[in-house]
Amino acid sequence: MMTVPRTICIGFLALITVGTVLLMLPFATASGDWNNPLVALFTATSAVCVTGLIVVDTGSYFSSFGQGIVLTLIQLGGLGYMTATTLLLLLIGRKLCLKDRLAIQQAMDTAELSNVKALLVSIISMTFIFELTGAFCLMPTFTEDFGTGRALWLSIFHSISAFNNAGFSLFSDSLVQYAESAWPMAVISALIVLGGIGYQVIMEAFRWIRDRLYRRKEHNVFSLHFKIVTSTTLFLLAIGTLGFLFIEYDNPATLANKSVGVKMLLAGFQSVVMRTAGFNSIDIGAMETSALFVAIALMFVGASPGSTGGGIKTTTVRILLMSTKAALQGKEQVTCYQRQIPTARILKALAVVVASAISVVIITTCISLSDPELTFISILFEAVSAFATVGLSTGITADLSTMGQLFIIVTMYIGRVGILLLMSALLGDPSPSVIRYPEEDLLTG
Repeated sequence: MMTVPRTICIGFLALITVGTVLLMLPFATASGDWNNPLVALFTATSAVCVTGLIVVDTGSYFSSFGQGIVLTLIQLGGLGYMTATTLLLLLIGRKLCLKDRLAIQQAMDTAELSNVKALLVSIISMTFIFELTGAFCLMPTFTEDFGTGRALWLSIFHSISAFNNAGFSLFSDSLVQYAESAWPMAVISALIVLGGIGYQVIMEAFRWIRDRLYRRKEHNVFSLHFKIVTSTTLFLLAIGTLGFLFIEYDNPATLANKSVGVKMLLAGFQSVVMRTAGFNSIDIGAMETSALFVAIALMFVGASPGSTGGGIKTTTVRILLMSTKAALQGKEQVTCYQRQIPTARILKALAVVVASAISVVIITTCISLSDPELTFISILFEAVSAFATVGLSTGITADLSTMGQLFIIVTMYIGRVGILLLMSALLGDPSPSVIRYPEEDLLTG
């Protein structure tokens, strides 16, 4: 039976397959030769899953056509298979059935179900507005270095890649050459945060600002989702910046030789990209082991629901923290901002964390077996980066064995579709049960 989760999972597989075939064509490579199937598959998967891990340099290995294919896959992957497909159905005049609406709801991780057409139009409009604005803001910097024609393509590519939290760059050193330039770093950071904070939060903020300007009183109170996402995001950005600044401050391979202002700029930028997008402005492989562990924690948390980013999501972490707080205080209800969190959400958050942790353990073990010469911290970093669709690497991606790269491909796919959605697709919809078992207590902790 073709359930909604299976439709979404197969849709992403189909998109990856088409992308792989296109990237294998001779005119997709700069050399004009047929592409290595594994390179094409890895790149297509990384683009569709908006990860950013690469085994070849995107800017020099692929032709303009190949780069265009990669960018298209990033855009479709960021919007989501069901979003793009439903938009096409609406354009050809097909009405959406309940199954289509449910698919959109699950793919976007949103509660919205009634007006899907308006939802899609607003999401796509917002996406293109931010991407065009980002490209326009990046143009002056790239024009000064590369000329107008080349700068236009570089601006569009990096703006779309940043907003979709993909981390793909056409520069061989990612953004290292602009590490001390505040403007492009700020623009890229803003695009990443906006893309990773989620559609619902952006629209709620937009409505609040609009109502303030027109002196309306319709949206005076923010939703619990908005409060949790924004506060958790700001906290993680702050703690990540302080952590990287403190640990890497005297590291000669990263921040030691920079001015204080540049150190703060780079620490802030790494705090942003570590959670969602694989751009880098310093040598990740040269970072201290303690900084890599901080990065792993930030990557594992990731972005927010309904966004282009991966990870277990900010709301999941906040729910578990509040549940822990309630348990320590001896409370039977989990509350946040004077609102009670439903038990179903707590169970889902727990399932996401446990399933994600198990997945990371399995993939780390598999890569350790296939590539035993690599250090454990590098393998763990790579595994979490792939699972959380971040795309940062200590530099081992291209050196992985064929089996190791296949493991990463599978991990990126699982991270993009979501571990619970994938399990639902594999196991099918649960059968309803009217059986209720007796309750019995047991010791824990």
